[in-house]
Amino acid sequence: MSSNLYVSQVAHARQQPVEYRFAYRTFSIKVDIDCIEQEAPKLRWLSINRFNLVSLNYQDHGPRDGTPWREWVDGFLAQYNVERPVRVELVCYPRVLGYSFNPLSMWYAYDAQGQLIAVIAEVSNTFGQWHHYVLKVSGQREKSIRAEAKKIFHVSPFIDMDARYHFRLGAPGQKMFVSIRETRQGEEFFTASEAGHYLELSDQQLLKQVGFAPLTMLKVIGLIHWWALKIFIKGGKFHRTPQHLEAIQYSHSEMELC
Repeated sequence: MSSNLYVSQVAHARQQPVEYRFAYRTFSIKVDIDCIEQEAPKLRWLSINRFNLVSLNYQDHGPRDGTPWREWVDGFLAQYNVERPVRVELVCYPRVLGYSFNPLSMWYAYDAQGQLIAVIAEVSNTFGQWHHYVLKVSGQREKSIRAEAKKIFHVSPFIDMDARYHFRLGAPGQKMFVSIRETRQGEEFFTASEAGHYLELSDQQLLKQVGFAPLTMLKVIGLIHWWALKIFIKGGKFHRTPQHLEAIQYSHSEMELC
């Protein structure tokens, strides 16, 4: 199959105002958006746009209005003067028994030679809002790509908007890796990363990975709220969504290559 799974280690580290570090195991799916609708029916435990043990839904990613992903991504990248990609891959967390938690999903666009030409980092918050950070990488041949973007999307209530993102990523293959450092006035204060290795997309692997999924999701949600409480108790400042962003459900902006 063109699509596959990744078993990953996700790590979060914060230096201020409260120092903490935690990591957890998870699994994600990489789908070739042109092939997944033909591949999914071959699997008992994976479905598109309907309930199953594991499922993918058009309304969870991209425009989130049910528009087919290929139709959306071609038009969206054209806004950034990126030619129509020959192949597009999405790496995300699928729904498990109808539930999904996707703080970050990654889109990778390729040309006819298989070279990466664009990346879309899809960031979501817990308020039902999402943002696309877009990177044009035409002509970039290094395996590890570095990029930066000004933070213009509110995510954590304990991190203000005066920050900058520093991305390190590469095209997913046998391994996948994404790292995001957050800095304020050049000083790093938060880092998140995900590193995974390839697994075949099969019913056997779906059943095996789903066995860990409920415990993982509960652990992640618990850790996030636990550390939010500790930050609050220790005097961390609570930042509400900026007033000018409250009514904006969706937005997008461009990354810069480093």
